[in-house]
Amino acid sequence: MNDTGQPRGSATGVLLTNLGTPDTPTPAAVRRYLAEFLSDRRVVDMPRWLWWPLLHGVILRVRPRKVARAYRSVWTEQGSPLLAISRRQASLLGETLARRLPGRVEVAAAMRYGRPSIEDGLNALRDRDVQRLLVLPLYPQYSATTTASTFDAVFDVLRRWRRVPELRLIRHYHAHPAYIEALAASVREHWQAHGRAERLLMSFHGLPRRYQEAGDPYFCECRETARQLAGTLGLEDTQWQMSFQSRFGREEWLRPYTDHTLRDWAAQGVHSVQVLCPGFSADCLETLEEIAMQNRDLFLAAGGQSFEYIAALNDRPDHIDMLAALVRQHMEGWRADDEAAERRLVDCLQAPSRART
Repeated sequence: MNDTGQPRGSATGVLLTNLGTPDTPTPAAVRRYLAEFLSDRRVVDMPRWLWWPLLHGVILRVRPRKVARAYRSVWTEQGSPLLAISRRQASLLGETLARRLPGRVEVAAAMRYGRPSIEDGLNALRDRDVQRLLVLPLYPQYSATTTASTFDAVFDVLRRWRRVPELRLIRHYHAHPAYIEALAASVREHWQAHGRAERLLMSFHGLPRRYQEAGDPYFCECRETARQLAGTLGLEDTQWQMSFQSRFGREEWLRPYTDHTLRDWAAQGVHSVQVLCPGFSADCLETLEEIAMQNRDLFLAAGGQSFEYIAALNDRPDHIDMLAALVRQHMEGWRADDEAAERRLVDCLQAPSRART
């Protein structure tokens, strides 16, 4: 028995994951983080003989100092915004599931790159006697570069375990009604507090175009999220647009580009814009610094008069409720084994010498 009074091994675990963050906003920490991130073949699929000299000879020598400055501009007393929000999300989700689901559900937060790692999160759940594991990457839209990479990391850890839990994976939730409604509610609340701008821009993280051409469904899922959100908000086609941010390198990425769109709107006489990032479940460098700072300055410098960033869903109650509904949906029909049988199994594992019958 454990300290909850339940038989050991009776818990279901939820691994809540996001992309990751450096430990500190310093060039050394950023260099370690970028090295791990940009070494992932899912993220950069160039031949290693071509990519390795570029990564280690140029990028990791030049970018860490610049990126560290950007991180310092958004760093908080709690550290990285993404990590602080992710921890709150995991805690609140655990509390919500405890109220709404029978049995014991344990939630752990983990990062694909940096700390706490996927392995850290899985080990924490194993220590809590988890026998059924649900992996929930907080990427509403599936991409091989994010969701599949997370699954790779989970499988890489589990293949080294002697006793692997039952496993389920949540691939995406880009069109989940509660997700669309939570996004719409966040926009409506912003409109109520600040008024409504001439245009709403839905900015998603970018992806090289050739990834889409190779079969990655990310673009199509982003478009479906944007289409459903615009419909829920009752927007006309001239009142909104989707775009893609965070590109680097010289190859073509998914279009239209966020910065080009904002510059073009300002040149066309659009005075006010509001920007939402529906692909980000938590505010991070790409939303707080790239959008709310860099792209704000770009729009105003190009002639725009008002730029507002609408925060990510973060730990909003409706976001947590949506995640809880998603977990319940994917746990449907997932029953615990007979508790007496589980207890006998645990007793056997703890005292194998007494199990020779």
